[in-house]
Amino acid sequence: MPAINMSKFIQQLRKKRNLTQQYLASELRISRPTYFQVEQGKRDLTVPEAAKLADVFGLPLEDFLKGRDSEMTAEVREEAPVYHVEKPPIRISVPQKNVEKFKEVLLYVLSKVGGKPNIGETVLYKLLYFIDFDFYEKFERQLIGATYVKNYFGPTPVEFKVVVDHMIRKGEIEKVRSKYFNHSQTKYLAVRKPDLTKLKDARELQHIDEVLSRLSDKNAMELSEYSHEDVPWIVAEENKALDYEAVFYRTPKTSVRNYDGQNEIL
Repeated sequence: MPAINMSKFIQQLRKKRNLTQQYLASELRISRPTYFQVEQGKRDLTVPEAAKLADVFGLPLEDFLKGRDSEMTAEVREEAPVYHVEKPPIRISVPQKNVEKFKEVLLYVLSKVGGKPNIGETVLYKLLYFIDFDFYEKFERQLIGATYVKNYFGPTPVEFKVVVDHMIRKGEIEKVRSKYFNHSQTKYLAVRKPDLTKLKDARELQHIDEVLSRLSDKNAMELSEYSHEDVPWIVAEENKALDYEAVFYRTPKTSVRNYDGQNEIL
């Protein structure tokens, strides 16, 4: 019988029950970085810790240790190596209620900085990434909540193409080709004004403005290199989604949250 991938099982249980890493760390009476190691498979649980997690997740200890959860469709197990099988595409997972927010944030960004010569598609990817992940670090909730995957050029929002294609068909934005220092570049121009009522929290608009002020003058290479220094990108596997929770382990280089008067050194 294949072995249970306990770290993955715990992570799926936590996410399915909408629990934070900080909450489970406090229940186990360990630090958040220590709990993070549990989900990364770098630290084993003690028997008392396993019993406590089973209780928190509402499972019998035996079922928990065997990777069984009646609310999940299948047990989480280590998979045997599979060769010559094409990987399925990453699912578009931004909630439907946030699709409209994604559009309005994009329109707002384009209205503010889209005319700058350096703002091509790759720069937009990085601006959206830092808008999303910086907001999550500062306020512990999502602004857009898009899914970003790790690739050579840095975090890339998988929802971008679907949302943008839809907006182009509706005449909300225009796609143009341009040159930036002799490099071909895809640019997007806003056709209509953003609906800022979709940004109900005043902190969201202020946060977007701060990110744009800090990063929108950088070119694609500079932003890609900067994103490569960010912990969520560093710890992610190639072509896999970046974990929002990893922002709480950022170094001072990319951290934007004030932890008790200073950025937390992780």
